[in-house]
Amino acid sequence: MTAVLISALAMTAIVAVRYALTSGAFAWVTRRLHPGLYDGLDPQIRREIGWSLASAAIYGVPAGVVAWGWQERGWTQIYTQWDAYPLWHLPVSLLLYLFAHDTWFYWTHRLMHRPRWFQAAHAVHHASRPPTAWAAMSFHPIEALTGALVIPALVFLVPVHIGVLGLVLAIMTLMGVTNHMGWEMFPRALVHSKLGDWLITASHHQRHHEEYRCNYGLYFRVWDRLCGTDRGVSRSFLP
Repeated sequence: MTAVLISALAMTAIVAVRYALTSGAFAWVTRRLHPGLYDGLDPQIRREIGWSLASAAIYGVPAGVVAWGWQERGWTQIYTQWDAYPLWHLPVSLLLYLFAHDTWFYWTHRLMHRPRWFQAAHAVHHASRPPTAWAAMSFHPIEALTGALVIPALVFLVPVHIGVLGLVLAIMTLMGVTNHMGWEMFPRALVHSKLGDWLITASHHQRHHEEYRCNYGLYFRVWDRLCGTDRGVSRSFLP
């Protein structure tokens, strides 16, 4: 039990530091490239940081259990040898993890917009008006719990190289931050390309924060398109 607790505390610290460094870096870049964008938002930013650090603890506990189960018990499907599976398994597993996470996020996110769940939990995230780079993990504990379980669950089901798992977590962190920072970092040529029509960037997610009842995805626009909830990018937020 002591080893599990230490692992959970260590992962909580890692998640918190990862959030602080990533959000802090993009907040600094925002202030340099778009001076004035966050003016007057200091009280909101303090709330975002507080909720995000609480979310870090919720994310850290299942991650710590997974780390302990992998290292001490061999319970997970995480592997370290590059030749354990064919090389094609690396990109396939990356896409599987991202798509599975995106699917889970889309449907739980839509659930969070039902009146009862919105008032109980999701209103915390949407209290950021406009969202900033610090809002990526600004969730009520109920919502943080739904987001904290999917990747830990997947490592028990789908074999994944430790490097690919690290890449999944990096993509999750970067997209969570950059989609909320208040400006589009990708060029117009990408955002309005055929590839951009299937990817979520800041200008797409910004429309969700403007209209609430659309653009629910995390990485891809697949479920939004299939379910008729894709309303394109924000017209006031074009790169």
